[in-house]
Amino acid sequence: MRIVITRPAGDVQVWVNALQAAGYEVLALPLIEVRSVAQRQPVTQAWNHWADFQAVMFVSAQAVRYFFASRPGAMPADAQCAGDPAQASPAATSTAWADGPRCWATGPGTHKALLQAGVPEACIDSPSADAAQFDSEALWQRVADQVQVSKPVLIVRGQDVDAQPEAALHGTGRDWLAQQLNAAGASAQFVVAYERFTPTWTRHQKTNAIHAATDGSLWCFSSSQAIENLAQLLPTQSWATTRCIATHPRIAQTAQTLGFGVVHMAKPSLPDVLASLESLA
Repeated sequence: MRIVITRPAGDVQVWVNALQAAGYEVLALPLIEVRSVAQRQPVTQAWNHWADFQAVMFVSAQAVRYFFASRPGAMPADAQCAGDPAQASPAATSTAWADGPRCWATGPGTHKALLQAGVPEACIDSPSADAAQFDSEALWQRVADQVQVSKPVLIVRGQDVDAQPEAALHGTGRDWLAQQLNAAGASAQFVVAYERFTPTWTRHQKTNAIHAATDGSLWCFSSSQAIENLAQLLPTQSWATTRCIATHPRIAQTAQTLGFGVVHMAKPSLPDVLASLESLA
């Protein structure tokens, strides 16, 4: 069984290596390209006001990477966010952490990216490893009790290059978490750290994708936008006999809408996807 990985080019190799090590044939067909925003001043300004936020929520690992790539050089890595005294080690509860925001992540990939960026484990809030889903709803269950009234939460996310002009400031994506914050008496601010756009496929990539639609390959989707981009790249392709794995119910719904014949579900972590693949082999 060949597996088609559609994650952005910056993320795809880790998945390819892991799947190949597990014995699968893998085809990498990135369906989203990501780049830093041209106007980086809002990100710089957000860093300048870092201590004003009660938390900084990152919608994805890409949000972490591009946001931290603009971190001021004068700000040490060990003074980024406040630790939870109930969880933190003595080092993490030093005065360097006293006034900083906590970092919120929706899932394990974003959590790992924060650790790689230098944020201590004690300063990160994310859904538990056994959560039914990894999304804003699961994150809210984890952080709702700690929300402070009248203090903002910064939401770091991306924008689609073909989005409406107002998205240049606020980004594109679900505003569900911002609505919960407003209802709780807090507020949400947005900053755009990266741009997403549909890749330009070579003729060879298009040929491989067309074959993978009918040869029994199993496609893996971790983003609804990836599926929407696939529809743009191959607008006349039928997916009625094609199988896929989606890592969230909303992604699964998008795949069904495009016409995928069989849609399986798995959590977004590598171990969960591998376990799902084993059950389908």
